[in-house]
Amino acid sequence: MRWFVLACIGAIGVAHADETCNSPYISQLIKGQEDYVYVWTLGVEGLGDGSDKLVTIDVNPKSKRYGKVISKVSTGARVEAHHMGFTDDRRYLWAGGLSDNRIWVFDVGRNPAAPKLVRTISDLGEKSGFLGPHTYYALPGRMLVQALSNTQDKGGRTGMALYNNKGEFITSYSMPAEGGGDGYGYDLAVNPKQNVLLTSSFTGYANYMRPLGELIKDAEAMKKFGNSMVVWDLKAMKPTKVFKVPGAPLEIRWSLNPKDNWAITAAALTSKLWLVKQDASGQWAAKEVATIGDPSKVPLPVDISITRDGKGLWVNTFMDGTTRYFDLSNPEAPKQTYEKVTGKQINMISQSWDGKRLYITSSLLANWDKGGADNEQFIRGFAWDGSELTRKFEVDFTKEKLGRAHHMKLGTKAQRATVTGG
Repeated sequence: MRWFVLACIGAIGVAHADETCNSPYISQLIKGQEDYVYVWTLGVEGLGDGSDKLVTIDVNPKSKRYGKVISKVSTGARVEAHHMGFTDDRRYLWAGGLSDNRIWVFDVGRNPAAPKLVRTISDLGEKSGFLGPHTYYALPGRMLVQALSNTQDKGGRTGMALYNNKGEFITSYSMPAEGGGDGYGYDLAVNPKQNVLLTSSFTGYANYMRPLGELIKDAEAMKKFGNSMVVWDLKAMKPTKVFKVPGAPLEIRWSLNPKDNWAITAAALTSKLWLVKQDASGQWAAKEVATIGDPSKVPLPVDISITRDGKGLWVNTFMDGTTRYFDLSNPEAPKQTYEKVTGKQINMISQSWDGKRLYITSSLLANWDKGGADNEQFIRGFAWDGSELTRKFEVDFTKEKLGRAHHMKLGTKAQRATVTGG
């Protein structure tokens, strides 16, 4: 693991954030106006080609194609498309699905307006025993992939797999199932200065592929959700501490303010915000710091996005379709200062570096999305002036026969100039 230690030490000087939640090792941060939003989209049988696909939306207000689909690349498969992540040089997007082990690699550097599928990685299950790749986190020359399940019983016991940027498997790490660990995984996030990797936990294939209405009536199945977060020694890739965080803690966001030394997450089933921070003795600790909406109604917080100064947090709740803003000036006591219903169902939220533009998508999981008129499938772009969200455009993914809009990443024309030299 010597390469890993040296790479992490060498990369500590890079920027500590991408536009919303990317790895600190990713170069070419978009600090101006983004030109594109890439949307990783779940295929729907009978809708268009029925396949999962990467959809590119033009989001530059000065463009004649503003708010329009300008590219789509199908995988030819339907495997519950979920998350994606850039390589450290930002030239490639890795994306995958939760019902399969394949990872699709798209070239977004050569022509950012028209990504191209260039590689399919299919050995995750064979090499690691894990199923359902979820988080793709760039390390120097490497990609750390967090899975949600395993190939043996399709339960929540899982781990992380490490690849190089060429898609070659290197090694894997199991999530701790002792010392308070439950073996479950979901998201991961790195704080290079502190030599810390944080991981969170969700549930396995046997649960997330079931219809939500059926699942919540199964008392035994509902016990099989993650209730932990883990602190890892980043250089050694060894777990050092396990926190009890009830209710499936999902996305992890480190404060992007260089003066701060804390991360925040939202627990989906309990509707709570949790803070992970060093205590007076220097030990990492986790504590509940705020409530999101009315937990008795299970609003289901599904995605969060921290502002670049670490003083604000956007939270999307799926069931009530509400986007909330929390003041994090005191991370020990976040305060909600704004809320707005932005859809009948909403999931992912992504913001520009300056915080003036927000993008929201609708789909959670194929079997968890709502039905009938509530099954809206979209990406919506909003402007934020510090006091009000104003919708600027919408792409109806059902009308466009694209599928279910899920994860997003931002792109720019400047990427092509940097990659090609002109």
